[in-house]
Amino acid sequence: MAIKKFKPITPGTRHRIGNTYKEITTNVPEKSLLVSISNTGGRNNQGRRSMRYIGGANKRQYRLIDFKRDNFGIEGKVVSIEYDPFRTAFISLVVFVNGDKRYIIAPNGIEVGMKIVSGPGSAPELGNSLPLSEIPLGSVIHNIEMQPGRGAQMVRSAGASAQLLSREGKYALIKLNSGENRMVLASCLATLGVVSNGDHSLEIKGKAGKSRHLGIRPRTRGVAMNPVDHPMGGGEGRSSGGHPRSRNGQKSKGLKTRDKNKASSRLIVSKKKK
Repeated sequence: MAIKKFKPITPGTRHRIGNTYKEITTNVPEKSLLVSISNTGGRNNQGRRSMRYIGGANKRQYRLIDFKRDNFGIEGKVVSIEYDPFRTAFISLVVFVNGDKRYIIAPNGIEVGMKIVSGPGSAPELGNSLPLSEIPLGSVIHNIEMQPGRGAQMVRSAGASAQLLSREGKYALIKLNSGENRMVLASCLATLGVVSNGDHSLEIKGKAGKSRHLGIRPRTRGVAMNPVDHPMGGGEGRSSGGHPRSRNGQKSKGLKTRDKNKASSRLIVSKKKK
């Protein structure tokens, strides 16, 4: 997990800060775990553009990730650590003793040759996945389920982690990176460790073409549009456009957009930091 600053040989490398990818052990993915995905260019099934500023990405194949970790009690061996074009974290290919192959989100510090296992009764060690009811208090975890058996939904991006604070009844209290304290059923699975590639946030693209490779097209500011196109458009000269808001008029700074009637809201003990 390291980054490097490029020498200013070209304008695109003058300010570029990239990943060294020292942890990556192979650039050949497992074919049986690849799925072809076609680029949409922001178009829907009618061919009409429904999302702006999308298009032109490199061709990519999706890696099937095992978020459920339901190979209970079967030991697996880490055979490679790989780059995944669809996520910020690195992934690891695990081959189990029964011949099954699966990709998992690679935790920081995992190495080729390490043995991992999942399910109740597993040892609370790096990369192992087990119920929150069996994880020691104070442990750093990731890949957390919100409902038993549904698969990990929280704490999956590069460098992310959460901490198991306490248990009370059938619930466990975890502290997320945002500062939010949330109750989760103690029967939900979580994986020990911190997600890999923690230096991802320090990377700098260096040129506009890097965004085009990722499928991100140039974005037009609302204040540069005409009044017919955006609520912040129009005006004489370079006017600010009033309160920042989206194209459909929804205010974009400070407005709470979370559904008040969301079922999981009752499990939030304290809100995230402002």
